[in-house]
This record gives sequence, C-alpha cells and structure tokens, in this order.
Amino acid sequence: MRLGWLSVAAGAVTVWGMLAQPRATGGHPYVAMRDLAYAPRIGNAHRMDLYLPAEAAGPVPVVLWSAGSAWRADNGTTGGERVARALCARGYAVAAVAVRSSTQGRFPAQVHDGKAAVRWLRAHATRYGLDGARIAVMGNSSGGWLASMLGATAGVVGMEGDLGPTSVSSEVQAVVDLYGPTDFLSMDAHMPDGAIERFNALTGGTRGHDDAVSPESRLIGAEIQTVPERVAEADPCRWVRRGCPPWLILHGTDDPLVPFHQSRLLFDALSEAGVPATLYEMRGRVHEHDYLDETRDFTPRRVHHTGGGGTTGQAPATWTLVADFLDTALH
Repeated sequence: MRLGWLSVAAGAVTVWGMLAQPRATGGHPYVAMRDLAYAPRIGNAHRMDLYLPAEAAGPVPVVLWSAGSAWRADNGTTGGERVARALCARGYAVAAVAVRSSTQGRFPAQVHDGKAAVRWLRAHATRYGLDGARIAVMGNSSGGWLASMLGATAGVVGMEGDLGPTSVSSEVQAVVDLYGPTDFLSMDAHMPDGAIERFNALTGGTRGHDDAVSPESRLIGAEIQTVPERVAEADPCRWVRRGCPPWLILHGTDDPLVPFHQSRLLFDALSEAGVPATLYEMRGRVHEHDYLDETRDFTPRRVHHTGGGGTTGQAPATWTLVADFLDTALH
C-alpha cells in the first residue's frame, strides 16, 4: 500500500520559441525543464518542473500536477514524470508543482500557491508554447484536495493571494481528483474498520483526524473540531457552484487514510450544483492510484455521473480514461 498521504536551472532552460520542434531524449515523449520558480522560493516550495510534449504543433493544453504528502512536505513535483509519460504522448504539457507544507504556511497558503502556479503558466504561455485557455489541475491525496480547491474557488478573493503574476486569471478548466479529502470534520466517522488505530500509529496521535497532530489540524493550525468555521473554508464542497469546471474523481473504497465518503460528498455537491462530474468508486483499492498504470482491467468499480461529465459508461480507470476526460473537458 502506498502511504502518499503521510510520505513525506531556469537560466539554462531552452524556451519553446527556440525549439520549432522539441526533441525528447531517452525515449521519453517529452522534453523537461526543471526547477522553474513560479514565486519566490521557500525551501522546495514554489518550484515547478515543466514537461512539454516532444511532438507538438501549436500551443498545447496544460495539466498542473501536485503530489500529496498530507501537507507535511513541499514535494509536490514528485510523480511528475509518471504523469508526463502518460499525458505528454496525448498532446498535453505537464507542470509538476510544489506548494508549501503545513510547517511553511497554514491554510490557505497552499491554495494561494496553486493559484500562483496557474497564473504563472498562463502569463508565460506564449514563451513555452502553452494554451493558456486550457489548464487542468490534478493531484492525489492532499494534492487532490488542492486540485479540487483550485477548481471550486475561481473568483474567491480570499483564496487568490498575491504571489507571482496577478494580472491574469487563476481559473482552471478541468479537475482530476485522486482520493483527496474534503470535509475534515467527518473523516473519522467513515474510516474503515481498524483504520483509525493504524492512522494513530502513523501520526502519533490518539484521536484520528481530529487529533492536534493530524495532518488536517496541522494544516489549519488548530484541532479541527475546535475551529469548524475555519475548517469549512478548506472544504471544496463549500465553494462548488454552477459554472465550475468538469470533474473526474477516483477513489478506492478501502482507503484507510482518506475514507471514500470524502469523494462521495464532493460528487454530491457537484451534482447538486449541476456541475459535470464523474466518480469512479474503485472496489477494494486503498490509498493509491496504481490502477492507472495497469493494462488489465480487473478492479471492480461503480461509476457515477452527474450527466455530461466528459466520461461515459464504465471505461477502465487508466491513464487513457484520464486523457479522454481531458480531451472532452478541454475541447
């Protein structure tokens, strides 16, 4: 089982304008530009690795990826190559983005960082051959939470921050959420049998997600049950409204760290608001998304649609599903 929830030279870059046809090396479907700064560096935070498709004609849409760490680490670029291998071949650029950890900044610092990264990509779209009108966000665990917050809070002034370029929009056009949390206050009530004890062993706490040492309490800066109003602001369900971009949500039913119920809450909020969304309920899967890499379709699943979500039927939950969703959402 992958415990991503608790895991802890821009100057030398060749810009797109100098590469009429970029060439990949080492058999990869992309060319990589690493360690770009989208805002003043804080540790490893505010760093971006940008992967451009090797065979591209004209501006390409972008997928902003940020990896989960329970907000304990500024390692959001982790896994960027994995995403790039899958999506650059389908014509997408991938921007792997590191945001601040909970020790570097309390909520909403992480949302401010994500929005700054979106604005940076949009402001530099011409330089890097990107389509600034087609930006999707994607992440797993706390990175999935970030993706959902970016998708739900367009136009919310308090979530914008003042990092990086501020003269362009931070709005995104599609969201892919891999088992991100939503309502922190209800997590313990829906944990699988025995999961809270294992969670406590990992965190050193005694009261699951409600404990002062839990990832959620550290993000907020207080025991979550003592500050419900502040916690509500960190729930993407609160901000969902008609007009939000389409969502694709994937979550394992046996997740021992972020219970599946969290994604059900988000899907229900999207459905009530009339937002196109698809939820993949991956039977027996835990806190991981290895099924995206699997070539054989052997994971039972239930698929829920709000209607017009850009994904139809019950296609296998693979990178092809993700790319097909993006193709429709970013048409």
